[in-house]
Amino acid sequence: MSNIKDHSTVPISGAKKMSGGDALVLGLHRWGVDTMFGVPGVQLDHLFDGLYRNKGDVRLIHTRHEQGAAYMAFGYATSTGKPGVCAVVPGPGILNAGAALSTAYACNAPVLCLTSTINSALIDRKYGALHEVDNQEGILRSLTKWTGRAAHASEIPGLVDEAFRQLLTGRPRPVALEIPPDILAQQAMIAYPKDLPDLTSPAVDQDLIEKAVALCRDAQNPMIVVGSGAQGASDQILRLAEILQAPVVSRHMGRGVLPYGHDLAIPAAAAIPRWADADLVIGIGTRLQQLREWGHDSKLKVVRIDLDQAEMQRVVPADAAICADAAVGTAALVEKLESANISNADRTAEYAAVNADFRNAIVEEMQPQMGYLDAIRAEMTPDDVFVDEMTQVGYVSRFGMPILKPRTYVCSSYQGTLGYGYATAIGAQVGAGTRQVISINGDGGFMFTMPELATAVLHEIPLIAIVFADGNFGNVRNIQKGAYGGRLIASHLHNPDFVELAKNFGATGLRAHNPEELREAIREAKAAGKPALIEVPYDIDNSASPWKHVHGRKVR
Repeated sequence: MSNIKDHSTVPISGAKKMSGGDALVLGLHRWGVDTMFGVPGVQLDHLFDGLYRNKGDVRLIHTRHEQGAAYMAFGYATSTGKPGVCAVVPGPGILNAGAALSTAYACNAPVLCLTSTINSALIDRKYGALHEVDNQEGILRSLTKWTGRAAHASEIPGLVDEAFRQLLTGRPRPVALEIPPDILAQQAMIAYPKDLPDLTSPAVDQDLIEKAVALCRDAQNPMIVVGSGAQGASDQILRLAEILQAPVVSRHMGRGVLPYGHDLAIPAAAAIPRWADADLVIGIGTRLQQLREWGHDSKLKVVRIDLDQAEMQRVVPADAAICADAAVGTAALVEKLESANISNADRTAEYAAVNADFRNAIVEEMQPQMGYLDAIRAEMTPDDVFVDEMTQVGYVSRFGMPILKPRTYVCSSYQGTLGYGYATAIGAQVGAGTRQVISINGDGGFMFTMPELATAVLHEIPLIAIVFADGNFGNVRNIQKGAYGGRLIASHLHNPDFVELAKNFGATGLRAHNPEELREAIREAKAAGKPALIEVPYDIDNSASPWKHVHGRKVR
């Protein structure tokens, strides 16, 4: 018989008797959580009581709706890069939070959703217990990277550590932890291990780096495409671009990796014509959907640097598939290129001309959206955060809004989540601290989470929200006009006076009729130092269509 002990059965010294709720709060402290968004409810009573009795450094922001809590956790995560934590009741609470979790999944955001279930003895019995839904765990698994459930209070430390390990290693995506109410109430001898679990990333395969170097050496027209996974690798990517004299292309999630206007940074919409001649693409922390949308052929070689091995075979297999953290993998490639003395002729003037031509074209074509975006940008510092929405100004922001730093542009990626923006921006403002967050919204989407104005006022969160009010689900109306012979149905809206609405909540309410007035309103809102809402009347019938610059097209 082996003398090696099974460490899973060895009690941890220093265990103390506590409730499952206290154990969960202790775990949040252990992992440095400083903020939690949530809605209390009977199945979470022992968690919230534990938060009260173990206040520590966790700021609890209670919201008006579960979708608001989950969106705020998402916004916090995207603006900080740290886990955003929300707590919602089971059943309807989870379903309400589902759109935010699916958005976090699409955006690779590290969101921890804490929830409960019905009492343990009733799970799967289908008695119709309060908040019971069939297979809640399965619902969560479809929206998250990992889901765990505690069957005893003593399991909570291991599950909390595993939840954070999942959040902080590999491809970041939301995770969920279910703790039944009787387990949150249960008293047990509980202790966390002294040390946090190791957070490891894959080691870089030097053979694949050498293969990538060879592909770089042979390339005449390389291109670098970046996504959300590249947000922490700006320095390394800039150096790679300088060596190869390759443009760095970003569409949504990669905005800010290189600043807008940099001679080596090209918006995706401006890069489409160049894709036809590219002979090498290096995708870093990106799904690299250009392969599917813009086309590919045997002349285009593909290098990928990504933490998700599954992406290496997406659309077409990579010629060099480097499974690594973006910063680490790119640094390894840069080191080998430098040691091989590879450097290409300067092409910055060429790319600067591409940027200038594109900028001039969209300023002329995309009005009034570009006028408003330029006004907003003029009142922002490089570190301020911009949160978009599914609205006409938001669509143009994807390629027209200058983003100057990583983690300062928040979008809903491929999920295209109408109505996510305002609540998400509240969470982003909490995470951003003294940096200003500006949220743009259409009147349709804004009303999805409008009651969270009360949350912003109650918790003194100085978010500035701009509502472009055209009285319609604008994009729906445009499609009905253009593709359905003007047969308008279910697209017209009835709105409140947004300025008075804001004032009734206790926020600053302002109105601007043009870009110049919007700049003045933003300055006034900043000076007020409290939540603000700026209404901008918007003429949907005289708004340029952004879609030729948003949607990709086949060029090879």
